[in-house]
Amino acid sequence: MSCEALPDFPTNIAIQPLIVVDYELIEQGHEKETNLLWKAATSLGFWYLKNHGLEMIVEQMFNMGEETVSLPTEEKINYEQRSPFGYKMIGFKAEDDVISQFQKIELVNLAKDDVMSWPKQVPSGCAYPPNVYEQMDSTILPFVRRSTRINETILNVFNTKLGLPKGLLNRLHSAEEPSASEARTIKAPKNLPAGKQVFGAHTDSGSLSYLHTRGLGGLQILSPGTDEWRYIKPMTGHTICNIGDALSLLSGGILHSNIHRVLAAPGSQVGYERWSQVYYLRPGESVVLRPLSDKSMLIADAVGGSEKLESNKATKIKAPRTFKSMKV
Repeated sequence: MSCEALPDFPTNIAIQPLIVVDYELIEQGHEKETNLLWKAATSLGFWYLKNHGLEMIVEQMFNMGEETVSLPTEEKINYEQRSPFGYKMIGFKAEDDVISQFQKIELVNLAKDDVMSWPKQVPSGCAYPPNVYEQMDSTILPFVRRSTRINETILNVFNTKLGLPKGLLNRLHSAEEPSASEARTIKAPKNLPAGKQVFGAHTDSGSLSYLHTRGLGGLQILSPGTDEWRYIKPMTGHTICNIGDALSLLSGGILHSNIHRVLAAPGSQVGYERWSQVYYLRPGESVVLRPLSDKSMLIADAVGGSEKLESNKATKIKAPRTFKSMKV
């Protein structure tokens, strides 16, 4: 809904270059493009994805989010959930020389299972505001279905590169199995103090994350091998993608999950609300989180050699867990 012209991204700050991957070429099996994707996923763990076909539907998701957070507080607070899904309001103190006030980050978390089962009863047991249900068929379901298709295509590339049995990664992330995958619409307030952390340093717990923005920055990643934080510049028509911990673990660390954080928008962009639309792909709830060493010699070598695989001693966790048991 918001089409106002935004200030340009600042040129006087440290920016982390990202590899640009063309999704249309990935779908076509273009070898050079799949090699580019593999290079990005196994080095920095972040990349831009263009030609993904989501631009129009993402703007509709932003509009849905705007409508939701614009509801009267006494109405939307009825939909704030204790589960991971539903409407959320996160408060924190923002202070500078002039102001001291309670700032709010507002989220609309839509469970993949709820969306994909629509119009049947919601599997999560979560209630959403009426405007969310009104846009399920026209906006939310198409967004989740298209995101799911992109996930399947990307996972197929990784599956092949890792030397795994055909379709294994997609089976571990099947849209048919209950999971914590979700679409999240985020509104961060404007005029935060410079350098204010909106989300602290972390890695994503799931497998793949896809970030869409309206052109405002704030995302930073820790440049590998350094203690330097660098901004990722938003680019029109380009989604920012990254590997999460679960996929990194399944690959024996070959796929890289990088540390990142979100600050207030830089420079003159700070005077505008920052909207983000993210799709988080997570493994099915029954999936045991361990390196797939018995399925791939490449992964076996990465975790220390095939002779150590039977006891799974080379994993980063003491015992296999399902993704449902992880904090998400």
